[in-house]
Amino acid sequence: MSTLSVSPKARTARRGGTLKKLMQQNYPVRYLVPAYIMLLIFFFVPTVLNFIYAFTNWSAFSKTIEFNGFDNFIELFQSGTLLRDLRVTLIYAILVAIFQNSFGLILAVFLEEDTRINRFARVMFFVPVIMSALAVGYIWQAVLKTDGALNQILSFFTGQNIDVAWLGSTTWTIVVVAAIHGWKWMGLSMLVFLAGLKTIDSDVLEAAAIDGANRFQVFWRIKFPLLAPAFTFNVATSLLGSMNGFDIVQATTQGGPGGTTEILNLFIWRTFGQGLYSQSTTMSLVLFVMVLIIAVPLIWYLRRREAKIL
Repeated sequence: MSTLSVSPKARTARRGGTLKKLMQQNYPVRYLVPAYIMLLIFFFVPTVLNFIYAFTNWSAFSKTIEFNGFDNFIELFQSGTLLRDLRVTLIYAILVAIFQNSFGLILAVFLEEDTRINRFARVMFFVPVIMSALAVGYIWQAVLKTDGALNQILSFFTGQNIDVAWLGSTTWTIVVVAAIHGWKWMGLSMLVFLAGLKTIDSDVLEAAAIDGANRFQVFWRIKFPLLAPAFTFNVATSLLGSMNGFDIVQATTQGGPGGTTEILNLFIWRTFGQGLYSQSTTMSLVLFVMVLIIAVPLIWYLRRREAKIL
């Protein structure tokens, strides 16, 4: 049958079948179904159940699960431990964001040029990012204990016996642990800042140099403002990610000394281990709300700052 003898309806159906076949070839949605199922089972369902169990008496000591309203919230807030750990978590997150982004920005500035040494240095500084957080914590815990490597090195160079308890101060230990956390992830921030520096138009930098701007002025007045998108990403990920931290604190201090480094996830883990399941889900719900309260205004402010600069 010739093409001219085919009815318009048949040609439309043929084009529709061809389009459908192309859609199936280019957009294989069926391959995404397993991922959606995994996401549903291991993320959405546990999240919804977490919200439900926070309002129950679920525990290892109760045979039945019954709703008890806001009793878990009232009990936890009255104990004072939850508020203390929330404060510690917020301080820890702010310190991590400061250390991680400061280290990352400094490295990005010094390693900006594409030389062989700089490329090798970038790889070396990125190695801690791909290391296990627990391994990093245990290594630094061994280095910073009273008979650890740091005190031995200081004793060798000073000629005196140095036995400083770097992780034993109720005031400064949280700063030390946050610095370790920032050290582990500074390679990621470095790469993001490097990507931002590489997108800056060289003509702008040459014009500033011709106008007599020195390197510091070029960085502070041109490069740093144009790093706003990278700054937004790094600040948001470091701050919000460290609020969900656990590994490094557990490996280095286990929440000590005196609970001064006990972030909320440590408290949740210990409470769940004691069989108080509903209390631990309540605390995780409180942490979720705190992260949400901080994340939305922070990202909104940083995005607004980007729009003004760029």
